[in-house]
Amino acid sequence: MPVTSRRTARPRHEFFHVERILTPEAAAPRRRSKVVAVLPAYNAERTLAATLADIPAGSVDELLLVDDGSTDRTVQVARDMGLTVIAHGENRGYGGNQKTCYRHALARGADVVVMIHPDYQYDSRVIPHAAGFLELGICDVVLGSRIRSRAEARAGGMPRYKYLGNRVLTALENVALGQNLGDFHSGFRAYRRAVLERVPFERNSDDFVFDTQLLVQAVHFGFRLGDVPVPVRYFKEASSINFGRSVRYGLGTLATVGRYWLHRLGVWRSPLFAGRGEGPPTA
Repeated sequence: MPVTSRRTARPRHEFFHVERILTPEAAAPRRRSKVVAVLPAYNAERTLAATLADIPAGSVDELLLVDDGSTDRTVQVARDMGLTVIAHGENRGYGGNQKTCYRHALARGADVVVMIHPDYQYDSRVIPHAAGFLELGICDVVLGSRIRSRAEARAGGMPRYKYLGNRVLTALENVALGQNLGDFHSGFRAYRRAVLERVPFERNSDDFVFDTQLLVQAVHFGFRLGDVPVPVRYFKEASSINFGRSVRYGLGTLATVGRYWLHRLGVWRSPLFAGRGEGPPTA
């Protein structure tokens, strides 16, 4: 009987290292800006390598992962792959995680900050295109729109209630804020440095409504918002809030838009829309 050897399976992340992303390829366009990609992570051990593998080589200068008290091996896996890692000792919430992401990205000299979830839900191949709109001065904030068409969003696995809620909220926000975005609630975002320096994001919620608050603040301070289509995938390991939290998020979104208009009309001055150094640092 012939003897066959058995090869021990190795975790996928062991075949991946961040230098594949940071080392520019000959065909990569020359950039003038320092691009830092931030990854707000929670239990992303199984999806991190796939997310990074899709990032075009040379499109970012540094990858910064902020772990929000994961109970799996996210921190070790990220360090093994060569990422810059900051670990919270305890879970601070989605918004709290992003605050750390942006503080450290600015401290590291980022001109453009791209935020992408490390759960492989958003297609990270679009990073250089989003960053390009910022570098060209066309936009100050670029979002990845998951809803180029209803069929495409549903084919990607977006639950029906999320789709309907997104359509209603996005339509209301476009009217209330004078915008024309396809998806106000995307988890793929890119910001020019000036936005994060001007907007008092530290006063925002530590919960999911942080995202909405930051966009409404950007509108208040006169920054230009735009979007690009981004394919998404919904599967077991991809992060997603349940129906109850989605309802709470929706109500928080409406409350934020209401606060914006009360502030704009001079009825109630909200610290969310005061410049840095103006008003108490509260949410």
